[in-house]
Amino acid sequence: MKIGIVGLPNVGKSTLFNSITNAGAECANYPFCTIEPNVGVVPVPDERLDELTKMYNPEKTTHAIIEFVDIAGLVKGASKGEGLGNKFLSHIREVDAIAHVVRCFDDSNIVHVDGSISPLRDIETINLELIFSDIEMIDRRLENAKKKLKSDKKAASEIAVLEKIKEVLEQGKCARTVELTDEEKEEIRDLYLLTSKPVLYIANVSEEQMSNSENDEKVKEVKEFAKTEGAKVIPLCVKIEEELSSLEGEDKAEMLEALGLTESGLDKVVKTSYDLLGLMSFLTAGEPEVRAWTIKKGTKAPSAAGKIHSDIERGFIRAEVVSYDDLIREGSMVACKEKGLVRSEGKEYIMKDGDIVLFRFNV
Repeated sequence: MKIGIVGLPNVGKSTLFNSITNAGAECANYPFCTIEPNVGVVPVPDERLDELTKMYNPEKTTHAIIEFVDIAGLVKGASKGEGLGNKFLSHIREVDAIAHVVRCFDDSNIVHVDGSISPLRDIETINLELIFSDIEMIDRRLENAKKKLKSDKKAASEIAVLEKIKEVLEQGKCARTVELTDEEKEEIRDLYLLTSKPVLYIANVSEEQMSNSENDEKVKEVKEFAKTEGAKVIPLCVKIEEELSSLEGEDKAEMLEALGLTESGLDKVVKTSYDLLGLMSFLTAGEPEVRAWTIKKGTKAPSAAGKIHSDIERGFIRAEVVSYDDLIREGSMVACKEKGLVRSEGKEYIMKDGDIVLFRFNV
């Protein structure tokens, strides 16, 4: 699963990416420093794995992962090819969700592509370019659907949903704000509209703003806008996060404590991105390995088993399941079994986040 980090030039995208992945993406104070997207694979922070590792002392511990893609800064006219825009838009089309970095801090030493700081204007600039690109895609699809109208009965329903979305796009709103039925979603599934992708807004604030970011006027502006899309907002200071990302263990804990934080902003970004994609983790635990496995919410037990190996899904018999909370409270799998807390679940069981599972199968 891929999250694309987008925003105008010089809003802190590449610095954020460097901090998340420690991948060393080039970062400089001029537009289009990033042309080809940098990609980094990031473990999803999960305290449950830490506790299970203490319990089982396994040979290795494996976290769930998310891929972050640092996409070059978009500018006005990107949908028409400005600033290598078409190339950048194609990179966005390939990701599953968007992390939109919005600059909320003033700093005369860091140029803004539009000359002043206005979070809502910046959001509008990016969204309009994505909207223009989506309208162009829909117009092409409408033209083809109308040609097939006489020979293909399904074309009428496709035209209806395309026109429904286009009407909203022409109002300057994103496709994700359109309420669609499951059937309508299926009609446009292969269109990969840019503005239908789920979005997380990251409000990049200064060190001074960070201490009271919840009451910061610019952050409030971003939050009010995000409400219209049902999107989430995470305020963070990319500069602080860059420093935190270079620390480990006690040094990192001490800095977090000094800042009055329980976790880094980056951990919040990664966790929220995981949730944004509709993902969750089930866990397996034993001496060889403690591991988090990524599945979509609503996944049934056999499909979850298939994440481990296709043979387990093919020969699925049952899943022996205990909740993480029960296992930690009781202290061992043996104690959970004695108290009847280990359940035997069949093929229709819908997995829950934090289920600890042993799959029984026969091939």
